[in-house]
Amino acid sequence: MNLFQKTMALGVCLAALACAPAFAQQSNTVFVGIYSVYYHVHADDVSGPFTPPGLNADVNNVETLYLAYVRRLSTHFQVEFAAGVPPNTDTIARGPAFVGSVPYNGQTIGHVSWFAPSLLLHYVFFDDSAHWRPYVGAGVNFTHFFDREINGNGQAVFGGPTSISLTNSVGPAVSLGMRYEPDPHWKVIASVNAARVKSDLTADTAGIIRRTTVDFRPIAIVFAMGYSF
Repeated sequence: MNLFQKTMALGVCLAALACAPAFAQQSNTVFVGIYSVYYHVHADDVSGPFTPPGLNADVNNVETLYLAYVRRLSTHFQVEFAAGVPPNTDTIARGPAFVGSVPYNGQTIGHVSWFAPSLLLHYVFFDDSAHWRPYVGAGVNFTHFFDREINGNGQAVFGGPTSISLTNSVGPAVSLGMRYEPDPHWKVIASVNAARVKSDLTADTAGIIRRTTVDFRPIAIVFAMGYSF
């Protein structure tokens, strides 16, 4: 190998070493944005002793802060860990207008907060030079419910102070989105996300146990901005 060839080889090696940190720095992206969650609740009627027929419930749609970390695996694959700041969701009564003399249908009867992170594998279309890159994703969602409360309206319906529990949910999650990359460091995304969130609810009123199963069927719309490093 002559001096010119050695010099060129050294130059290529140095260029590769110089470029490696830049690529590594762009393998990680942190996103911050808005999660708009729309529920399509289906629940069995509440059952148990001294329970009038037809008692059911719904939950209000919510908006919360969206946070996500995305790790680039290759040109077309990435992993996303996403979660929102846990919101407090109102529980709305559905069923008869009154239970005895107590107003029921449409009344807020309780509140619950939930933490629902998702882990998704994305396939990203086109190559790294494209500014607009659609993607699809699939993975798993975990939902934990906490700060569960039955308010005065709910207690009047159930006949006294009532505690509730909701089992954790683990189910599939999918995502369909579009990513815009104006430069290598900044990204903007819009996506539609769905997950299977199903939980068994138990209400305890002085030892009287009532139960139902709730399928929340959430659809989440995300708008977020990310920085890659």
